[in-house]
Amino acid sequence: MKKIDNLSVEQLSDLLDETDELITTLANASSFLNEMLCDINWVGFYLMKSGELYLGPFQGKPACTRIAVGKGVCGTAIAENRTQRVEDVHAFPGHIACDGASNSELVVLLRAETGEPIGVLDIDSPLKGRFTEHDQQEMERAAQIISAKIHNKL
Repeated sequence: MKKIDNLSVEQLSDLLDETDELITTLANASSFLNEMLCDINWVGFYLMKSGELYLGPFQGKPACTRIAVGKGVCGTAIAENRTQRVEDVHAFPGHIACDGASNSELVVLLRAETGEPIGVLDIDSPLKGRFTEHDQQEMERAAQIISAKIHNKL
């Protein structure tokens, strides 16, 4: 079983190069997280553009291409300006089901240097209650690292 830890999250700093293109950086980040996290079925990014979230690089089944702010778990994270850790997505009002096998979700904000949300890191799991507070903290750290690598590309 794969499990992410502090050392692994910090490896993102070495893997991701600030001189790479946005898509390259996010593609490698999603691949890295997919390999390091256990019991997930989707991991990827949605980026803010023209007031909506647009699908970015990901690992998993095809996904929704656009999400309105305030809709679903990702849109709620942007609207509330905070991480969303959902133990049972079927109990989340307005959940957007791209993969019916998903039962829990963790959505962490990507932020500009100003602190403004620029997108989200979205992780789904087929297990209910998959994500712990520790997982949330680790993925918030991963999002900080990723945000720092892409801040000048948006």
